Amino acid sequence: MILARYKTIERKDDVPPSPSSRFLFYSHDGFGLGHTRRHLAVARALVEMAPESSVLLATGSDIVSRLGQTLAIDILKLPGLRKVSNDEYASRRLHMAVSEIRSLRSALLLAAVKVYRPTVVLVDKHPFGVKGEFRAGLQELRAAGGRAVLGLRDILDEPANVLKEWSAYRMRERLAEAYDLVLVYGERSVFDPIEQYEFPQALADLTRFCGYVVNEDEAEPAFEPGSPAASRGKSSRPTVLATAGGGEDGFRLLQTFIHAAAGAAWDGIAIAGPMSPDPELKTLRRLAARANVTLYTFVPDLAPLFQSVDAVVCMGGYNTLVEAVSKGTPTVCVPRTIPRREQLIRARAFAQQGLLAVIEPEVLDGVHLRSAVERALGASRRELFRRVHSVLSFDGARRAASHLLTLAWARQSTDSTATRELTN
Repeated sequence: MILARYKTIERKDDVPPSPSSRFLFYSHDGFGLGHTRRHLAVARALVEMAPESSVLLATGSDIVSRLGQTLAIDILKLPGLRKVSNDEYASRRLHMAVSEIRSLRSALLLAAVKVYRPTVVLVDKHPFGVKGEFRAGLQELRAAGGRAVLGLRDILDEPANVLKEWSAYRMRERLAEAYDLVLVYGERSVFDPIEQYEFPQALADLTRFCGYVVNEDEAEPAFEPGSPAASRGKSSRPTVLATAGGGEDGFRLLQTFIHAAAGAAWDGIAIAGPMSPDPELKTLRRLAARANVTLYTFVPDLAPLFQSVDAVVCMGGYNTLVEAVSKGTPTVCVPRTIPRREQLIRARAFAQQGLLAVIEPEVLDGVHLRSAVERALGASRRELFRRVHSVLSFDGARRAASHLLTLAWARQSTDSTATRELTN
């Protein structure tokens, strides 16, 4: 019933005006920053389109408050998790067994659903939460008549790995039963999860491709004192930026970049990431000082910086890669391959479209990296921008928000109809 009503509304050009709606966004965040940053981008688009709505973002990210919030968006901070391996997590700070922290996070999520009473819940990647921590919350949502939406980045992992993991839990069938919509933050022409992950027809019918989500308007674009934004323009030499996302596993890339930048004909800027381990950060600072590379621990909003530098060196994380190429910035990508290969698959797919250059981790060294950077600096930025925007769309945040608002309107319309039928 709800899907039929949703499809009828979805055919309209604009999202219908909606009364005040509450949205709960859940992001587990055991590794990196990407999940929370995508959710913030969608949340900002949603409250811009429907200012009367509000969004509560439940996340384990330790630095979410530094990523910027706006009015009508608030944070439910969950105790942090640290990813150990695929589907294995440990407490990031609290001295608790994984079963205890799972129970604590689950209780907080369930309380949020009961008290906040969201119209729609958006879940990022983990359909039922880490170790099923959101299962009770989703059941409570259903009992209260709320709607559930699953958001998936363009690529999860090698198809064989995803199918193996999902088959053990009948995940594809359960998704079709538990969710009203599945939003894919990517382009079907680049990677088609419906085909690659063998969605059954019932799940395929619920799936919508939104295009890529970029963080265009972070709420706190300010940089650290003496930041790259402030110093840009002091040198006539090209500037190359290297970033390792959150920083937990970016040491080798940044170390190699610093070696490649030493004595090069371009200026190097490296951003270690707020989750860089202290011993590695100290080593990077020492190496950077010796090589005359500027090193920062954290910059809240990289998007404007991508536009101002001449080339980018990065890992293959969704947010960093998408934001860099969306600016037409020549990019050299060194993707992560452990514990998942999604970065490698994405990097290769973008490279096949001529959008960036890839150095695979096993052949990474200073010589290869410097050569790749010099080739990137020789590329036509205007031509690259044209090519990127002819292949990819970057309005994923707004399109995802539109789907959520339409689903909320459909739910409220159904509730109003049921109320009228009961009172007549």
